[in-house]
Amino acid sequence: MLSLLSKNTVSATAHRVAVSTLFFLQGLCFASWASRIPSIQQKMSLSEAELGLVLITLPVGLMLSLPLSGWLVATQGSRRMALVGAVLYSSTLVSIGWAQNLYQLVGCLFLYGVTSNLMNISVNTQAVGVEALYQRPIMAAFHGLWSLAGFTGAAIGNFMNARGIEPLGHFALIWGGILVGLLACWPYTLRHDRAAAANQPIFARPDQALLGLGLIAFCSMICEGAMFDWSGIYFRKVVLAEKAWVGVGYTAFMSTMAGGRFVADWFAHRYGVRAVLQASGLLTAAGLLLAVLLPALPTAIAGFLLVGFGVSSVVPLVYSAAGKASTMSPGVALAAVSTVGFLGFLIGPPLIGLVAGAANLQISFSIIAVMGLCITLVASRAKV
Repeated sequence: MLSLLSKNTVSATAHRVAVSTLFFLQGLCFASWASRIPSIQQKMSLSEAELGLVLITLPVGLMLSLPLSGWLVATQGSRRMALVGAVLYSSTLVSIGWAQNLYQLVGCLFLYGVTSNLMNISVNTQAVGVEALYQRPIMAAFHGLWSLAGFTGAAIGNFMNARGIEPLGHFALIWGGILVGLLACWPYTLRHDRAAAANQPIFARPDQALLGLGLIAFCSMICEGAMFDWSGIYFRKVVLAEKAWVGVGYTAFMSTMAGGRFVADWFAHRYGVRAVLQASGLLTAAGLLLAVLLPALPTAIAGFLLVGFGVSSVVPLVYSAAGKASTMSPGVALAAVSTVGFLGFLIGPPLIGLVAGAANLQISFSIIAVMGLCITLVASRAKV
């Protein structure tokens, strides 16, 4: 009996390490792009409004591919789709660095969104299966590794930017590292998904419970999108940070986002999911308003730190709850909730750019702060 228990424990641990690696690789790929947005904007000579319209192509790719990704994961398995998604995702990152004009950039970002979503649904479906093996909450810790990778990717991006290395060379190095990590971890991923079922619909309409989770994710993803796409530009144009400090806001946000996710499971178990989500919304709104009302370097950094803590637990807790849905397979349930949630990514970046073009970035960030308060309000009513 002891031997069997030890064997199962090792097996579960191996699965967890493998899936953790996938989350890290996914986060590294995304952060590499996000950290070089100011460089690409400067290279293409894009205004804030133009950049906002360009950035919309990524979430459009995400949105359009959500039903297909959920169906592929449900029918082909998350293990196979994680491999395909990771290879395509990292390859399209390189194509973004290669883009020579606006049209090529738009096309590459669209494909980047499509492949990003395929990997995202696959990896989170794997995480749902590993969480079931442990029989306790660990989803936020997986997302913490995604954020830790984001912190790492931001630091690498700052290093590359400070030394004048072009995005193409930077992204090619990341691509190579991702392929090596993928080859190492993929053999230990879960071979079978939890509650897998054949003949899943290509799109599943969320029921009332899943819709509530999706609305919470929607509000949070608007705030996350603002940080991912506009933090560097905000520090450059509003905070007036020196070149070496332009990326510090994004780094601050990602550091507390990662740290918050490593403790979110404990807080959710101790105080309840609803209370954690309510506090998350208040922290997000407070951090954004601090950066808007006092846009000096120290206070802006403090504000972005608060935003990182605020959004850190929202998406992991929502995904964990969605993956436990009994009415559909985890992949389809995650895709259904993500369809609502990723509308935030679709709306957020262009909203900031358009409002900034008509007014300024501080007004844009004030509007995003309202979304933080909405997290608290929706969580108070949703079934979580």
